[in-house]
Amino acid sequence: MEDQNSSSIDAAEATLLRRLRAGGPSALADVFSTYQERLHRMVSFRLDPRVRGRIDAADVLQEAYLRISRRLVDFLDQPSVSFFVWVRQQTLQVLIDMQRTQFREARSPQREIRLATPGDSAATSLSIACRLVDAIQSPSQIVSRNEALHRVREALESMNPIDREVLALRHFEQLGNAEVAQILNLSPTAASNRYVRAAGRLADIVSQVRADTSGQPKDAP
Repeated sequence: MEDQNSSSIDAAEATLLRRLRAGGPSALADVFSTYQERLHRMVSFRLDPRVRGRIDAADVLQEAYLRISRRLVDFLDQPSVSFFVWVRQQTLQVLIDMQRTQFREARSPQREIRLATPGDSAATSLSIACRLVDAIQSPSQIVSRNEALHRVREALESMNPIDREVLALRHFEQLGNAEVAQILNLSPTAASNRYVRAAGRLADIVSQVRADTSGQPKDAP
């Protein structure tokens, strides 16, 4: 069954690449529009909270589209990953560059700001922690948000870094297993196994944070 699915995906990808080669800019615009929701979700998830008010996801996607337009011919000459995975890589790089610009402008000789690159261990932990704490805590618990963030980040940092990134890609970016495998250079089976393990660890973390914020033991009903 997995081989059949892989063959279907390969055939669909080949058709897409032929369309891009033959259709030019209009084909790229059409295909990119079908990716926008997923790309917007990725940018929103990976965006550093410290510059969230200064970088708009729509601006990132617009700049990414221009970058992709300039590099499309080179990609089509020798594609090494699926088109979506490549588009995501280009969009992530645009986000990284825009964040670096913002941090460089905010930096002063008296104050050095450390930039966590989207996709690195620290940035992934922070992004996941923010999402989890916001989902778990009620407005009345907002006073303890920093403490909850600290605890969640500590728990996430104890995970295997690849497992943590698999979790981010599957659970928060909502990518498919085949896409995750390509991004992380894993076999589909290895990516799937890592996700199962990471999802179990995530459930434990959520349970513990809820117990901590409610004041009840972890196993309480």
